[in-house]
Amino acid sequence: MQTIRRLLHREIWISVGFVALAFLTLFSFFDLVEELGDIGKGNPSSPYGLIHAALYTFLWAPSRLYELLPIAVLIGCIFVMARFAQSSEFTILRTSGMGPWRALKTLLWMGVAFTLLTFALGDYIAPQATRAAQLLKSKFMGQISLGQTGAWLKDRQQFSSYAVNVGALDGDGSMRNVKVYEFNSKGQILATVQAQRGTFEDEAWLLKDVQRQEFFIPDTTAFVTPSLSINKPKALEEAARVERSKLLPEWRWPTGISAEMVSVALLKPERMGTLDLFQYIRHLQTNNQTSQRYEIEFWRKVFYPLSCLVMVVLALPFAYLHFRSGAISGYVFAGVMIGISFFLLNNVFGYIGNLNDWTPWITAAAPGLIYSLASLSAFTWLVLRQ
Repeated sequence: MQTIRRLLHREIWISVGFVALAFLTLFSFFDLVEELGDIGKGNPSSPYGLIHAALYTFLWAPSRLYELLPIAVLIGCIFVMARFAQSSEFTILRTSGMGPWRALKTLLWMGVAFTLLTFALGDYIAPQATRAAQLLKSKFMGQISLGQTGAWLKDRQQFSSYAVNVGALDGDGSMRNVKVYEFNSKGQILATVQAQRGTFEDEAWLLKDVQRQEFFIPDTTAFVTPSLSINKPKALEEAARVERSKLLPEWRWPTGISAEMVSVALLKPERMGTLDLFQYIRHLQTNNQTSQRYEIEFWRKVFYPLSCLVMVVLALPFAYLHFRSGAISGYVFAGVMIGISFFLLNNVFGYIGNLNDWTPWITAAAPGLIYSLASLSAFTWLVLRQ
């Protein structure tokens, strides 16, 4: 059985590697063509060049491979299983002692290997490479920003709460156009801070070129409508004031908002690691902010590598089809359509779950469970029909 297992594993690794390389080359070519429009733009003294576009495409490749690996596993496994069935090799393997459940177990071990590879790509390699690609391009094309207002975050501390706006990220990972609004427990504004630049330190931000304003309000009655201002006591009128400090070269602000949280707010959450998303979700919940979208994305990041297991289970029934003539391409095409429908359903469930406030982990796990049950049912029916 060890020889049979090595035979299957070798054939599947070769086929999946070939399919993944073909898809990755195709999509990387498309990415490079898209980047050609930006060549020559940016800083006139150091414009964005062809080498930079090629390096950007190369750094984006791990993220593409992460997206393509499950469908490459499906196509590669279907090709191997259909070819073995067509040449009667799988029939020989069955007569050699490979029963249905042993074949399923053998493929599942392959699925576990592909699952670990997908997890490593999605959690460690792709986020770092994608961030490096974004920062590389921002050095030549400008800052990384989200719309016209940047990213908004909240931070609740012991005596105050803060609303923070980060306009953009520079190519070196520093922040631009930072605004911090401080509120007391009653929701009254206490101070505002505006900084041209900022960097991340351990549990703090170091803001530079800072303008700080402090609001002194002795009582909540100071907050009245203009029509009632004539009824406001004169003492309060004199006590309530705003003090603007001189331009400070540096100002250190202690906060639990990390660089990863700002990256999640400015970049797409699907490009972040699972741990970074989990920490950001906890931050949102601590500050009473909605986290439904990020929870769904977190659970999709958890279950997405497991889709490789779904793919190998989907491929196994093709080994029990009996055909001696005809092209394998029809069966491979059917497998591709099944894989595409799986990813479409996965995305649709994510959007519908976000709109209807479904339980995040059920929303993320449902497509995989549906296709796993369908493929196991087809596998059982083919085995029992023998």
